Amino acid sequence: MSDSDAPKFVDRRAAARMSEDEGEAAEAASEAEAPAPGEAPAGGLQEQLEAALAQAERFEANWKRAAADHANYKRRVEQERSEQARLAGAALVINLLPIRDDFGRAVETLDSTLAGLNWVQGVLAIERKLGGLLESMGVTEVAAEGETFDPTQHEAVGRAPGPENVCLHVVQKGYALSGAVIRPAMVIVGEGGEANAGESTEREDEGD
Repeated sequence: MSDSDAPKFVDRRAAARMSEDEGEAAEAASEAEAPAPGEAPAGGLQEQLEAALAQAERFEANWKRAAADHANYKRRVEQERSEQARLAGAALVINLLPIRDDFGRAVETLDSTLAGLNWVQGVLAIERKLGGLLESMGVTEVAAEGETFDPTQHEAVGRAPGPENVCLHVVQKGYALSGAVIRPAMVIVGEGGEANAGESTEREDEGD
């Protein structure tokens, strides 16, 4: 009988332990290769980071757009309020100007012999107060007589011999509010040539 034909005796316990050891080693290697729970692969983390950055940029752009829209809205509301206040002030001044004209004509036509009367002094005081009120509101008189005719400040209601394109006589005073003309001055404009005394007197009489 040769050695190869001799019966083999197998230690089943040792074989079972070796099989268990090999299984545990394989499982440990598999666990080492697999990512830990909650841990993403390196490539996935980079994609998540890029996505988060892109989302943050979108949020920032939307916030900046909303802030700019809000600032524009506030500026537009303030401009509208300012314009409404200006228009309201202009309307009030326009309604007061005819009263100022009436007081002005009354004062100009007063007889000097009446200057000491109480009611005359009262009229003069009211005229001064009205003028002060308009001045405090930013109202100024438009320069006209002797000035070069300016269609943005003057309105020609007639022509007469005299220096060409010069305002010779003011028919109705003009006024500006904060530098903007709200009522142009009505004027007689020179058409060239010289006016003689008779023509000048006749035109003044017609104006009265």
